[in-house]
Amino acid sequence: MQHQETRLLPYSADQMFDLVASIERYPEFLPWCKDSRIVSRGKDSVTADLIVGYKLFREKFTSEVTLNRPQSIEVRYSSGPLSRLSTLWQFTPVAKRGRGKNCELSFQLDFDLRSPLLRATMFLFFDKALTKMATAFEERARILYG
Repeated sequence: MQHQETRLLPYSADQMFDLVASIERYPEFLPWCKDSRIVSRGKDSVTADLIVGYKLFREKFTSEVTLNRPQSIEVRYSSGPLSRLSTLWQFTPVAKRGRGKNCELSFQLDFDLRSPLLRATMFLFFDKALTKMATAFEERARILYG
């Protein structure tokens, strides 16, 4: 399953980069994220565990995150219930006269589930779930940055 979305936001590329890179804060605002933990941190990389849950469904997955400040964040799946996952966040500064900082946020996701039953279930809610996630990041930026 693949999804791509672009939004123009009234925040700087640095602000949006910081928000997406703050993986340990995801449970505070991201739907279905029950817990997150940084396993290791390098100069430009992070290994992180996320626990995602909805009703009876609860899974942990580990990802390798490459931080290319402030242009992009790339997520590569390492272990868990998925057969594949890659995510690319891109933050592009946009000049807008008289309004200060703006950023074009581009989000690309490609993933698949090992379980045919979960895959079929997720397919029904995929677009709605990703829109809800993107909106959660946008709302978090509004709370943090005004």
